[in-house]
Amino acid sequence: MITTLSNLTSHAFDAALALVYPQPCAVCGLSVESRHDGVACARCWDDAPFFRGDETVCWKCGAPSSATVGEDKRETIRCGRCDDEPITNARACGLYDGALRASILELKRRPHVTRRVAQQMFATQQRAPLIEADLIIPVPLHPSRERERGFNQALVQAQALAQLSHLPLEEHSLVRRSQTKMHRAGMDVKARRQSVANAFFVRHPELIAGKRVLLIDDVFTTGATVSACARTLHDAGAEKSLALTIARV
Repeated sequence: MITTLSNLTSHAFDAALALVYPQPCAVCGLSVESRHDGVACARCWDDAPFFRGDETVCWKCGAPSSATVGEDKRETIRCGRCDDEPITNARACGLYDGALRASILELKRRPHVTRRVAQQMFATQQRAPLIEADLIIPVPLHPSRERERGFNQALVQAQALAQLSHLPLEEHSLVRRSQTKMHRAGMDVKARRQSVANAFFVRHPELIAGKRVLLIDDVFTTGATVSACARTLHDAGAEKSLALTIARV
């Protein structure tokens, strides 16, 4: 009864908010009618390119694959491009398009993870192989860039996921020691890797040793950033380096 009343109150609040402060969907331009949807409307969220967990992907980096295999063979799929990367496993909630893309761009401007995004992150984390994680670490920003932006969006995501998953959050051990150039569209894999090489270090290795660390970031493009973090974490004694992003390009 209490839950039903709470839901009715929430719906009434959303309806009043949409009437007084109408917000156009950042994807299609129609009205966003729930504050939990962020900058995209319910229809665009229904059309969002989510991974549902039953797709065939590279088991290591999560890249979509055209291979057709039985469920018992999914762990054998490899794209071949990530063989030398130090990351143990990486997954994204979906593709960088539609409501996911709009939400990521908004997250870079405002430190808030909507319920839609948080629930998708949690659902992805609860599936293999990310379910093995026992510690959450956000990909750090360089202090000067964090001061410029006012927050680290990866930390905001990590806090939202930690609240849902009840996994411990460690935000101080992994540190970015050099301010790398912003990754630009069109940068190749080699350039991205070089830009983050030796960019990170672990301040408290005793908090990392033996852990199955789940790295959190907003977008997986070439994997250069999470791979640089993963290498640093393994050097500090981490057992596994897992990565979760809202989307992948």
